[in-house]
Amino acid sequence: MDLVKNLANNLGKRESEVRRFLADAPNKYRVYKIPKRSYGHRVIAQPSKELKDYQRAFLQLYTFPVHRAAMAYCKGKSIKENAQAHASKKYLLKTDLENFFNSITPRIFWEVVRKNTDLMKVFTSQEVKLVEKLLFWCPSKTKSGKLILSVGAPTSPTISNFCMSEFDKQLSQLCKVKDIVYTRYADDLTFSTNEENLLFKIIPEIQSLLTKNFSFNIKLNHSKTVFSSKAHNRHVTGVTLSNNGKISLGRDRKRYIKHLIHQFKHNQLDTSEIHHLRGMLSFAKHIEPIFIKRLSIKYTDELIRNIYEAQL
Repeated sequence: MDLVKNLANNLGKRESEVRRFLADAPNKYRVYKIPKRSYGHRVIAQPSKELKDYQRAFLQLYTFPVHRAAMAYCKGKSIKENAQAHASKKYLLKTDLENFFNSITPRIFWEVVRKNTDLMKVFTSQEVKLVEKLLFWCPSKTKSGKLILSVGAPTSPTISNFCMSEFDKQLSQLCKVKDIVYTRYADDLTFSTNEENLLFKIIPEIQSLLTKNFSFNIKLNHSKTVFSSKAHNRHVTGVTLSNNGKISLGRDRKRYIKHLIHQFKHNQLDTSEIHHLRGMLSFAKHIEPIFIKRLSIKYTDELIRNIYEAQL
């Protein structure tokens, strides 16, 4: 497949124009920082509007395999399905990958491509550098600077899932033998089982697979590693696992939503707070629909409808 020709056709541009644009694509990012929930900040590299158009056109041209263990950025999957996969198990392990997107380099991408026979035939040797310039960001803005995946690019979710596909496959096979459920939601890795103490033994094996697949580029963030059981509160990607094998919003979140509804009822919420309440209700409907029915009984259908229909 001719990358430049097809991008030009998709974008309504001349091939020479596409080549000129891609030559400097890794530098066409706006960089800013946002605070993390716990501490520190996250660096966001946002591609220019035109570069985003190029990246979206690229995604229309190619199909990148994703392993079934991947739950983020996949059609028909969400944090709900990710949590449900572990709801019936007694013991839980959560850990995450350090500096995930920015740890993925062109070298990692091409190593996974080489393991995929269909994709190996797609890109010519002349197109390799063009693909790298299109998909990866150069933080140093120098000609020979290191290229990494950016958090803000529309291609990064798909490419990150693809780059993890071989690792996901190997780890899933390992877990299946041990009767452990494994899912990955972006950089969040979750494991569950009904066998006590089994999950403590798998950490070294995860590290071994990371080293095997990515050398030392992608690492576990040990400060985020948490073991829990039904004796404690269990949460997976923000969703509560109940001891009855179901998922739930959790007691605290339900109380918070009721508090917001009470404030809305007495005209105590401003515009942004009403938007926030609408978002919380949508989330609740997705995770635990029966809770919305209970709210309608407690506060009346009319009041719940008014929250959505209020003129802001």
